[in-house]
Amino acid sequence: MSASSPVVDHLSIERAADGVDWSGNRHEPGVRTARIVSLVPSLTELLFDLGLDTQIVGRTGFCIHPKAAVRKVPKVGGTKDIKLERIISLKPTHVIVNVDENRREDADALRDAGIAVVVTHPMEPADNLALYTLAGRLFGVEQRAAELCDALRAALADISSHDMKLGVLYLIWRRPWMTISADTYLARMLALAGLEPVAVDTDARYPQVEDDDPAWQRADAVLLSSEPFPFRAKHIPEVASMRGRSVDRVMCVDGELLSWYGSRAVGGVRYAKALGDRLRASVAGATGQRDR
Repeated sequence: MSASSPVVDHLSIERAADGVDWSGNRHEPGVRTARIVSLVPSLTELLFDLGLDTQIVGRTGFCIHPKAAVRKVPKVGGTKDIKLERIISLKPTHVIVNVDENRREDADALRDAGIAVVVTHPMEPADNLALYTLAGRLFGVEQRAAELCDALRAALADISSHDMKLGVLYLIWRRPWMTISADTYLARMLALAGLEPVAVDTDARYPQVEDDDPAWQRADAVLLSSEPFPFRAKHIPEVASMRGRSVDRVMCVDGELLSWYGSRAVGGVRYAKALGDRLRASVAGATGQRDR
């Protein structure tokens, strides 16, 4: 995340096991006395799941899981508007950041303050294997990290390739409607289950969808994410009207399970599989009814 350290899209498990993060920086491994500030909500949850409760000394206001435990951890601002002096006052040895969620200049300022900045950048569900390995190695919790790796590998192995791939319009915001491109972690999670985001004519990673965009009609299903916009069942009729169809195949989905990396990715892979199976059964059923 620094100007001198180019970020890689995929970090090997072997490099992670040696304490190397996504920016190519190597950190001293096995620090059981580390004081950790997490600026990434999903990674705050991961740190707790690794049993590092007493070593987490700061988090953002968006770090909300696990709900009871995280309330005891001081807030240090948001993901993109951190309170630098507040972080420094907590005397952390490590700050966890993410390429997409945090600002480069904040990471550089933290480094200048003598803090080890651990850069993360998982681009697909399988990248969580390196993420678990890196955290386990850095903070001396290799056994728990290995257990998470085993759980994720089992979930990934349970997803088979699909001959029937479905196009989905995955909405993350309402008026303006916004969706995801194929170049996102979330899209790669859906792709595991044979669900592919329909293309919108823009290079943006999170493009806006106009009311008359063909994507509404091309999609086999429209998925309404629970975050960042909190879509609920009450929004389904409105979205269905955009398609000029009934509410069939417009559904609300758990955005945290599908888009959060870290320990939640294990359940996310299983959730994506169930979602894909459900949608294929719905499409196949509708096709059978038409054929009759």
